[in-house]
This record gives sequence, structure tokens and C-alpha cells, in this order.
Amino acid sequence: MAKAPVLTPRADDFPRWYQDLINKAELADNGPVRGTMVIRPYGYGLWERMQAEMDARIKETGTENAYFPLLIPQSYLTREADHVEGFAPELAVVTHGGGKELEEPAVVRPTSETIVNEYFSKWVQSYRDLPLLINQWANVVRWELRPRLFLRTSEFLWQEGHTAHATYEEARDFAARIQREVYGDFLENVLAIDFVSGRKTVKERFAGAVNTLTLESMMGDGKALQMVTSHELGQNFAKAFNTRYLTKEGTQELVWQTSWGSTTRMIGALVMTHGDDDGLRVPPRLAQVQVVVLAIKGDEAVLAKVRELGDRLKAAGLRVRVDDRTDVPFGRRAVDWELKGVPVRVEIGPRDLENGTAMLVRRIPGGKEPVAIDAIEALLPAVLEEDQALLLKQSREHRESRTTDVSTIEEAVEVAVAGGWARIPWATLGEEGEARLAEQSLTVRCLIAEDGSVPDDGDAPGNVAVVARAY
Repeated sequence: MAKAPVLTPRADDFPRWYQDLINKAELADNGPVRGTMVIRPYGYGLWERMQAEMDARIKETGTENAYFPLLIPQSYLTREADHVEGFAPELAVVTHGGGKELEEPAVVRPTSETIVNEYFSKWVQSYRDLPLLINQWANVVRWELRPRLFLRTSEFLWQEGHTAHATYEEARDFAARIQREVYGDFLENVLAIDFVSGRKTVKERFAGAVNTLTLESMMGDGKALQMVTSHELGQNFAKAFNTRYLTKEGTQELVWQTSWGSTTRMIGALVMTHGDDDGLRVPPRLAQVQVVVLAIKGDEAVLAKVRELGDRLKAAGLRVRVDDRTDVPFGRRAVDWELKGVPVRVEIGPRDLENGTAMLVRRIPGGKEPVAIDAIEALLPAVLEEDQALLLKQSREHRESRTTDVSTIEEAVEVAVAGGWARIPWATLGEEGEARLAEQSLTVRCLIAEDGSVPDDGDAPGNVAVVARAY
């Protein structure tokens, strides 16, 4: 009788495969309140690595980290009409505290534009205070009706950047810079996830923004996932909160603003982009464990060699875990590391030790081969970089192979319903066509220019709409 697979095969049931993998790779559990999640240590380790990589890039732009309160007076949200309307269905509101009814209800932070602007209006006095560039790492709550771990939860972790500038051009260029130098660089060079960079349609852009830039990636089942967004807020919040500055000429002017964010959704993207029927495949530059050195048996000489090799690899700058738990069957441990997607396993047993070799198992391309133990330190950096590049290549080829240029709305619907992306001229689709797509649970993920760049105007001639089903 055939042995049952550890995970539901992706081709049989992609959503079930996703849930199986989240569970068996020990990434997260459902929380006690519907829509919440408990992020387990291995999953949180991925988030910590993402944080570190993005935080360094954010700080390179001159942005500094700060922290704003979780509870926001409800009146703050009502000051910007589009903003409150966009978030009203998702709000969690606190009406009682300390056993008493609050004088004013407090909203649990869904995003921080309003409370940030309350303080920007105090901190910005003159042109010398600009640009003001702030980021915070925090949690937010948006009440989710159809939760799915990492992808859509009522509470999630994120970073949110908020900036104020003297001119429209400065704000516009900074939003684009974040999109390109922080998010685009991180997705491509760390997560090894391919993406399309574009701008949202009016219908899809952030509530209260005048323009939203987005990076959209294709998951393993062909659906799109909005990875990150960067918003031009214009002067909408500045008007609502009277955030002004004194110019060099002595006049009072409203600031121009941006906001931008990325979330723990990227862990879900990592799973759905790189995962296979055997589990996760974690890009080496992201992995908190790049190499695991396993002792096959509890032989003292083997254990000594495994620990020594682990120390050598750590000294060489690699992120290493030594697995000398020989009271746990070797096969079970190997499957666990396979599920967790550690890029490289180095397995050593008594026979390997006699031959001066170890078995090198590569998770990303697959396959194993014996290598000289003394050669492993020199070999691994190139192996890890090769595997990093392979994941990006596979992600890009997957998107390109399932993207089709079409000329009619009917063709766009057919392609997207079948699990691909359709590119259609925006002049052909338009807002009426966008409404027709919604009837089929399809959306315009973004608008791109004819040459694939981000268009300066949503209605620029030659704009192309990318149409897909999305998470």
C-alpha cells in the first residue's frame, strides 16, 4: 500500500496544501479569536529576517523608526472622508476601558495616517523640518471576514512609513523610490520573488491617496498577490490635520505626503511562490538557517565531527544549525528540515566519516551528492548563491508562462478564470470593463506602461491593465 504524502499535493488542492504546509512546517497556528494567528518561532524567524533586510533598506533612504499608539481617537478617522469610508467595515472599536464607558471611542489601529498627522502637524513648523521621514514596525487590526493564515488575518504585523515633503514632486519621487529601492530590491534580491510594478486604478487605490504604487506577484496557482504598496497622499491628510510649514519666502503651505507598507503577508507569499509538494523552499539570503548539519547516528566520532563542522561553517559567516538529536529517527528529522525548506543539509554518518565525505542535499534544485568534508566551507557560498538565483528565475518563468496579451474583455476573463494573468489595453477595458471583471471576482491588479514601466498617469495613452484573480 502506497505511503500517504506528508502534504496534500498542490495539484490536488492548492488551498489545502497551503494550510498543511503552514501547519507541518510549524509556521503558525490559528489564534483563539477568529481571524487571529499565533506565529510560531520558525515562522517568526522568517519575519525577523524580513524585518532586518527591509529595515536596513528603509534607513538607507534617511527614514527613522518611531512608534505611535495602538489606540486612535475615533474622531481622528472622520477628518478624512475617503479614509474613514474605506476602513469603516474593518474597524475594531474600543468603547469601554477600566470598567467605564469611554468619553470617546478609540479605534484599534487599522493604519496610522491619522494619528501620525496629528503629530506631524505639531512637529512641522518650517521648511527646515522637511522632509520628515518616519517608519514604524507595529501590529494593526482590520476585522477580516474570510481569514487565511498570513494572507488575511484580523491582526497582522507590518511596517508603515509616513513622510512629509515640501513639494508634490518630492513626495511623488520618494514614494517611487521606496517602491523601487526598498521593496523592489528586497523582493528580487532577498525573497527571490518576481513581480510586476505598476499603479493601481482609482477603484483599487488606498483610501485617501491620490495614487497607489504596487508590486504584484504571481503565486503557484496563478493567482496574484499584492506584495507591497506605496501611496502618494497628496495634501488630503495635510488639509484634514492642518499640517503646514513656513516657506523660505515666509508663506504658509500645506505639506505633501506619502505612506507605504509591507506585512507578514510576505510569509504567505514565500510559501505560495517557492513551496512544492515536499514543503517550503527558503531563499538562502532570507533563511535564518541556511545549512543544517545532521548526525545520522549517535556515534561519538560522528557527533564530534558534526559539531566541529557546524562551528567551522558558523565561523565562515553562514547561518547554521547542528542537528545532533540522534534520539529522534534520522528519517523524521530529514523530512522536518525538508518541510522547513532549509536550503542545504549536510548529513554525516559513520561510513561517511570513514570516507572523509558528507552527503550534501540541496533543497532548492533537489538532489544529493557526496562531497569531501574538508571542501564544504569553500563550496557552500557558491551553492547558496546559485540556488538563490534559481528561485528568482523559476518565479519569473512561472509568471511569464502564464501571462497572456489579449484584446477583448471576454478574452481577459477567460485567461484569468483559467488561472493566468491577462494584459489588456486600459483604453479597451476602462472603468466599465473593470466593473464587469468584478462580477467574475476578477480585478485589475495594476496599470503598466507599454514598455513595462510604471506610468506617470493612470489614463496615459498606451497603458496596459494586468487582470487576475487575487488573494
